[in-house]
Amino acid sequence: MRDEEFARQMLAGLNPMVIERLEVFPPKSKLNPGIYGTHTSALTASHIKGQLEGLTVEQALENKKLFTVDYYDIYIPSLNKINSEHKGPKSYASRTIFFYTKENILKPVAIELCLPPPPNTIEPGYKRVFVPPLSGNTKDWLWELAKAHVRTNHVNYHQLISHWLETHATVEPFIIATHRQLSAIHPLNPFLLPHFKNTMSINSQARKALISANGIIEKCFLPRNHSIETSAAIYKEYWHFDELSLPKDLLKRKMALPDATSKYQLKLIIEDYPYAHDGLEIWNTLREWVHDYIHIYYKDDATIKLDSELQTWWNEIRTVGHGDKKHDIGWIKLETRENLEDILTTIIWISSAHHAAVNFGQYAYAGYMPNSPTCAQRFIPDYDSVEHFQIVENPEKYFLSTLSTKVQATTVMTTVEILSTHSTEEEYLGERAIKCWTDNQEVIAAFDKFSSKVKDIEKLITNRNENPELKHRRGPANVPYTLLHPSSPPGVTGKGVPNSISI
Repeated sequence: MRDEEFARQMLAGLNPMVIERLEVFPPKSKLNPGIYGTHTSALTASHIKGQLEGLTVEQALENKKLFTVDYYDIYIPSLNKINSEHKGPKSYASRTIFFYTKENILKPVAIELCLPPPPNTIEPGYKRVFVPPLSGNTKDWLWELAKAHVRTNHVNYHQLISHWLETHATVEPFIIATHRQLSAIHPLNPFLLPHFKNTMSINSQARKALISANGIIEKCFLPRNHSIETSAAIYKEYWHFDELSLPKDLLKRKMALPDATSKYQLKLIIEDYPYAHDGLEIWNTLREWVHDYIHIYYKDDATIKLDSELQTWWNEIRTVGHGDKKHDIGWIKLETRENLEDILTTIIWISSAHHAAVNFGQYAYAGYMPNSPTCAQRFIPDYDSVEHFQIVENPEKYFLSTLSTKVQATTVMTTVEILSTHSTEEEYLGERAIKCWTDNQEVIAAFDKFSSKVKDIEKLITNRNENPELKHRRGPANVPYTLLHPSSPPGVTGKGVPNSISI
């Protein structure tokens, strides 16, 4: 309920991959108004101007101080179906505006909750804006309810898109093509296989218990039996392979700018962005390891084009494994060693760090339902309604009646505890369970260098979490950001980056 912690979790929580810098206020939708109604936002400058430390909205935009987590286009197309389910959820499509203060802290300044117009009508959709109470000592329960609805949108997007779609589902075609097209003696076979360990098995289990009809996702999460339909729709509309690269993702969301003088080749707009800051360390180290490995086996760009197994592998991934996206502009042409570096680094990043960032903190951040409700049971009441008087009379009871049910909460809690657990056989970034995976001394030296750099990243993350100047590293909850700390003991630890998606 602390606004500062609510905002911090957009940068250092379970789903830090959605927040983007705002360049136009109010935000604009890209949906077809002929299908989904008018999209003019109800947000105005008057809602936020008193919270911008004396800046106008235009000045705040120019100074790169305004950010948003915008789920309008994601949820509006399916909300009528979701909300019409019998005894089903009652949820909105949310837009949240954040301001980056002089104290280098992100804070929410406005929330817009929206509903589409009723089916087959030309009526305008519902839009309502909430702002935080003027006094920090005052609790406004309507504001708290609005934040809870935002968290519901955020958690569902996390599970269905950032987690399931962008890691588990995305990687499967790479695994299948590797086994089908790269022979056992191809240099990329032993290089990639540790990053695919147990993924097909865990995906099979997920299809049986988690994302199946009447499975845990359909019973406990907002879209219910539209969950995989929603995930598929977002895959069709928004998924692009190249944007799964961390640098490309940060640039797309305008959370970074190109900077040739930086060691990352880009500059973060919010320097204290724990997921991005730690992630770029891992990305650069992975990229260097991939570069070293490729240059051992491929002496020039011509050898890339002439490798028939490699070319057939990449062709199958694009045209068969991801066949319905085969004409997408996000595919990288495999013509040079640099192209191959981009492809392999992205695959390994998805399988290791991206998955770790969205998976192993689930028990810490989502085990306690009020922090991460997966469903909403009630709309926010209007002023002077019967429900509003119920809030005044017993706000906490009404608040909890809005969120997930007890059965949903306990089911999700036990599930995410399992998903957040490292096995005793886990193989982490910089490790190889099979010590004799290669006898090439150049490769062994390059891998030893990579492993050493991974250990250096661990020390760097530990030091960052102890730096009081980096206020998003711990926040009011005093929970250090360790989800990209590479190693971990077995169990539920909230850290550790395995080589593969194995849980």
